[in-house]
Parts: sequence; C-alpha cells; structure tokens
Amino acid sequence: MPERDGGPLSGRRWTRTVTGRPEHSGNDYDRTVSPAATPALELVRRAGVAHRVHAYNAPDRHGRQRDDRPSYGTDAAIALGVAPARVFKTLVVTVDDAITLVVVPVDRELDLKRLATACSARRAALADPAAAERATGQVIGGISPLAPRRPLAVIVDASALDHETVFVSAGRRGFQIELAPRDLVRLSHARSARVTRDHGPGDSDGSGLAY
Repeated sequence: MPERDGGPLSGRRWTRTVTGRPEHSGNDYDRTVSPAATPALELVRRAGVAHRVHAYNAPDRHGRQRDDRPSYGTDAAIALGVAPARVFKTLVVTVDDAITLVVVPVDRELDLKRLATACSARRAALADPAAAERATGQVIGGISPLAPRRPLAVIVDASALDHETVFVSAGRRGFQIELAPRDLVRLSHARSARVTRDHGPGDSDGSGLAY
C-alpha cells in the first residue's frame, strides 16, 4: 500500500508496483504504458534524486465536458491520505499562444491574471484538452510537469516551496511521484511564482481543471 507519512525521503523506492494497462482518453489519445516506463520516472531516476512513487486506483471515467471529468488531483490526495496542499496538479495553459505547464495545489484555483503577470504576458487561457494531450504526450488525469513530449515552459506555484515534499503526476493516471519541491523545480526547468487565487477549491471550475 502507498505510504502515508510525510517524513524525509531516505532514498529512491517504489511503494507499489502495478503492471501496465491501457489509458483511455476522451480525445482519441489512447496508449499503453507501464509504471516503470514513463519519461517522468526515468528522468527522476537518472537524476538520482530522492523520491517515492505512490500508486492508487485512479477513476476510469472521462468525458469531453469539464463537468463529466473526475477531480483527478483531489481523488489522488484522498486515496493517498495526503493533505491536498501537498498534491499538485499540472494544468496546460496557453500564455500568449505558447503552451505552458502550470503546477498548482489541488485545493487551489489557478489565477490566470496572476499567471500572465508572472510571465510578462498579455493573456493566459486554459488549453483545450485535446491540445494538452498532443503537446505533452500524456492523457488527461496523468499529465506530469516532468519530461513532457517536447520542451515546455513550466511554472510551479510558490506554495510548493513551503513543503518538505510534494506530489505530482508520474506521467500516467494512478501514479504520483513524491519529491522535494526544489528537485521538482530543477528537473522541470521551472520558475516558481505565486499564481493561485488566495482562496477557493481546486477542482471545482475551469481554472481548477486538473489535467
């Protein structure tokens, strides 16, 4: 079973191993991937940073409309017994038409105006889910800020640095990587900035959509 403590990471380890199974997207992007094969996990392993991989049962349902999609980030926090503030979802956003990955806590909403300001941009908007999957090579609910299909700008909300470790998707549904936030920022070549609203739920509306 996944570990639930928030203690220091003494080294690299798996918490559970699950055999490969297909991932299905509502946007005609399907793939089969094993937990040992995701680019995010390979990146973390090659870097030699302390981390844990946590497996859980992710919801299978997926719809084209936002209201039909599961709250993947909140579901992960509940399944792993982790405070939502330590579990981070990856949103795919267009910032002045450039695809950007934005990593925010699942219990908070992305503030698109703050994001645009942090990027010295005119505007920011959530990317279409199909475009998000094409850009990252990953399916909705399993998008990781680590090792997307092609190099993308990454912004990590500054609140991540308040925690000893944080959780992000390992690049497939049902798997989270726990690692130090500074390792997350370094490995994803990210900038940190305060880009969430001051208050509000994380998965309840458009700006909280969890990819």
